[in-house]
Amino acid sequence: MGRIRRWQQRHWGQRSKAERVELQSVVTWHGSIWVLPIGWLMLPLVGGLDHRPLPLALGGLLIAVDLLQCAAASRVLRPALDVYLGRAELPPRAQRGPAVLLGLALGAVVALAAVDGTDPVTARLAVGAVLMPFGLPYALIVPMGVFLRRAAYLAVLIVAAFAVVRGDGLGLFATVMVTAFAAVFSLVAARCGAWTLSVLWEAERAREVEARLAVAEERLRFGRDLHDVLGRNLSVISLKSELAVQLARRGRPEAVEQMIEVQRIAQESQREVRDVVRGYREADLLVELAGAQGVLTAAGIDCEVRAEAGGLPAEVQSALGWVVREAATNVLRHGDAGRCALRLRVREGCVVLTVENDGAAGPSGRGGSGLAGLRERLAAVGGTLETGLVGKDRFRLVAEVPVKQEVSGVTS
Repeated sequence: MGRIRRWQQRHWGQRSKAERVELQSVVTWHGSIWVLPIGWLMLPLVGGLDHRPLPLALGGLLIAVDLLQCAAASRVLRPALDVYLGRAELPPRAQRGPAVLLGLALGAVVALAAVDGTDPVTARLAVGAVLMPFGLPYALIVPMGVFLRRAAYLAVLIVAAFAVVRGDGLGLFATVMVTAFAAVFSLVAARCGAWTLSVLWEAERAREVEARLAVAEERLRFGRDLHDVLGRNLSVISLKSELAVQLARRGRPEAVEQMIEVQRIAQESQREVRDVVRGYREADLLVELAGAQGVLTAAGIDCEVRAEAGGLPAEVQSALGWVVREAATNVLRHGDAGRCALRLRVREGCVVLTVENDGAAGPSGRGGSGLAGLRERLAAVGGTLETGLVGKDRFRLVAEVPVKQEVSGVTS
C-alpha cells in the first residue's frame, strides 16, 4: 500500500487539476480505442465466422489489422491532442500508416462479405470496429467540417462496395447507420473532451497571467513608494550639495552647515527606505487570510475563515501571515482538497492559528523546506508549529504564538 500511495502521489497528487483532467481524458480515449473495436469485432467475429479456410484467413487478417489500427491510434493520440490544443504540429506522414491500415481493414471486411464468410450483422459491426480507431485521433487533427465531409465520402464508398457484394436494401441501410454512428461517436468523444481541456488550460493560463500581473502591480507599488520617499530628498540633497560646493569655493563658512544638512537628509532618507522595505517584507495577517480564502475559493475549494485578529502585535501578525500564505500554497499544491478551514483564536495568553483541509495525499511527518522556514519565523517570536494527519485524509497545521497584550475584535 505504501508503494501504491507513493506512485499515486508522484503521478497524480503532484499534477495540477488541468493535468489530471487531461490524463483522465487520454486514458479514456485509449480505452475507447481498444475496448470498443475489440468488443465490436472479435467477439462477434469468433461466433459468426465461417470455418472454411478462406473466411478463417480473412478473419484472422482482419483481427490482426484491427489490432495494428488500435496500436497506431494509441501512438498518434497524444500528438493529435497537442495539435488540437495548439502545442505542436503533427508530422505530415503521421496519418499515412493509420490510413493504410484502415484501407486494409475495410478491404478485409468487404472480402469477408463477398465470400459469405460471416453473417451480415457481424460484417456491419466490423465496419464500425475498423472506423473507430482511425476516427477518434483524426477528429482532433482536422476541422469538424472537413471530418464530416470526408466521413460522408468514405460512407458512400463503403455503401457502394457492399452494394456490389450484397445488394439488399436493409443491409445497406444498416451499413449507413453503423458508419454514421462510428463517425459521430468518434467526433463527439474526441472533440468534447478536447474542448473541455482547452477551456481548462485557458483558465490555467489566465490564472498564471493574473499572478504575474499581481507581482508586477506589487513591484510598481514598491517602486512608487520608493520614488515618493527618495525623489524629493534626493532633489534637496543635490541642490544643497551644489550650494555647498559654491560656498566652499568662495571660502564661506556656511558650506559646512549645508553639508551637515545634506548628511541629515541622507540619514532620514535611509531610515524612510528601511521603513518602506520593512513594510514591504512583512505579511499582513488580515490581508493574507482574505487572500487565502479568495485563492482557495477560486480553485474550487470550500474555504471557511474565522479570525480574532484585533490588537495583535505587528511581529506576530507578520509571522502568522507567512504561515497562512504557506498553508494555502500547500493546500493548492498537495492532495485534492474539497474543504479547508482557517481559524485564528486567542486563548490563555497565546494566539493559535489552525489550518485543516481534507484530501491529504499521504504521510506528512517529514515536511518540506517551506514548513522549516515557517518554524524559523515562528521561533523568532517564541512560537511553535505542529503538522500532521488527522484521520485518514485530513491534514492539520497548528501555529501557536504567545502574546503579551490583550486582543479584542472579531472578524469572520
